[in-house]
Amino acid sequence: MEISSDRENGALLLKTEGRVDGSTAALFQDGIKSSITTDDDKVILDLENLDYISSAGLRIILLIAKDLKQQNSQFAICSLSDSVMEIFTMSGFNQIIKIHDSPAAALAAMS
Repeated sequence: MEISSDRENGALLLKTEGRVDGSTAALFQDGIKSSITTDDDKVILDLENLDYISSAGLRIILLIAKDLKQQNSQFAICSLSDSVMEIFTMSGFNQIIKIHDSPAAALAAMS
């Protein structure tokens, strides 16, 4: 599990790689939380290179979304693989969190 961050066009772009499951969930949460500052009003989580996410990972995404909402920041997810999108759909997360095809599409929706 790896997380990298970059700032593009006024948004924090977080890219993940690998798997998020019970053994990597804490690393996933710490990596995301340590990248977000109170000045970040737009946060995009790019899951293009995420191979798998468990319920533990979904829970972390929900907590991050809740925290960002409390600080009046926008949050979106993008670039899900078919297998990860299936997990989001089966769990109903696609109804809770905005999902976009690309970082550019997510940023455009936030503007």
